[in-house]
Amino acid sequence: MALDIIRIVALISGLQFTVGFQSPTFQRHSLRLSSLSAANNKEDDFSLDRRSAIATTSAAVLTSLSITNPANAFFPVGAFASNRPKSISKNSSGNNSNRVIPTWQLDGGVEFPILALNTAGLSTEETLRAIDYAQNEGITHLDFHPGKERDGVAQFLKDSKVDRDSLFLNTKIRKPAPGTSPEDAAKLARDQIEEDLQVLGVKYVDMLMLRDTPDQKNIQAQWKVLEEALAAGKTRSVGIINYCPSGLETLMETAKVVPALNYIMCHVGMGPDIQGLRTKNEKYGIRTFAYGQTGEPEPREAMLNDPILKRIGETHKKSTEEVALRWVLQNDLAASLRPSGNFGRCEGEECQVGLSRQVS
Repeated sequence: MALDIIRIVALISGLQFTVGFQSPTFQRHSLRLSSLSAANNKEDDFSLDRRSAIATTSAAVLTSLSITNPANAFFPVGAFASNRPKSISKNSSGNNSNRVIPTWQLDGGVEFPILALNTAGLSTEETLRAIDYAQNEGITHLDFHPGKERDGVAQFLKDSKVDRDSLFLNTKIRKPAPGTSPEDAAKLARDQIEEDLQVLGVKYVDMLMLRDTPDQKNIQAQWKVLEEALAAGKTRSVGIINYCPSGLETLMETAKVVPALNYIMCHVGMGPDIQGLRTKNEKYGIRTFAYGQTGEPEPREAMLNDPILKRIGETHKKSTEEVALRWVLQNDLAASLRPSGNFGRCEGEECQVGLSRQVS
């Protein structure tokens, strides 16, 4: 069912963005200009499954394909194949599944699981349930925002017997309000980091991400705070969210630490390098972390019913959602998965299917 899959930000035609934001073309790019063809994939190509990074997330699939090393199964294709990360490794600790989630190795030896649970918009109770389901799928990377989602993560850390070090905690800095001075923006970021650690009951998070903002001085002031947090051991890595090329240039003018990741919307209909943003990221050694594999905040019917995706799925006995996710991963992107669109109303197995359909 359309609602029983990962949720994602709806593509809004004509939506305008300023410095630090993705441009309108990111949102409007035709689904039919699919990068399935750009990546030289054929609907009847059996090796598609072997090249699929989705295969590396499932021990069962790995076994059926006789792949003993998940890193060897990670074969992105297309324009960025030559630039794929060489630091793919196993990371199966701390979860309730036999599934092996590959990781990227970031600066400082930080292992970044390439599949994450996206809790955006969930209540505290929904976040708790989603984490339980994610653990069952072998997902230990928790992608959350300050607020109810963070409260759910905090409750999980308090109540569960899961070792904190087996989890990858990835949180975000709130945007300053328009008109905020750089000094106040820096204080807001600094105060929030302390608040996050206190609420979560931890000494550090694994990644802090800076959200986009139209104010160039605030970008630079807040990034300096993240650099300070990294140096103080309050986070193990730092990244950015929805930064367009101009926003990235603004940040890099004063940055002493390069962001590990740029977290942006990316799906098969957009192609692997919309408006050259990924090329700009890689110019600085920044990897791309993707949300919105099937649309945002709900799956788009146009993508779920796309005849190319459906035929590929039918050929390889995969869901359309799996095909969409696989495209993201095989093109050397990490992915953050939302639970099903009806997560607040579903019960039991109906809720689980939102994640399991992506990584089965």
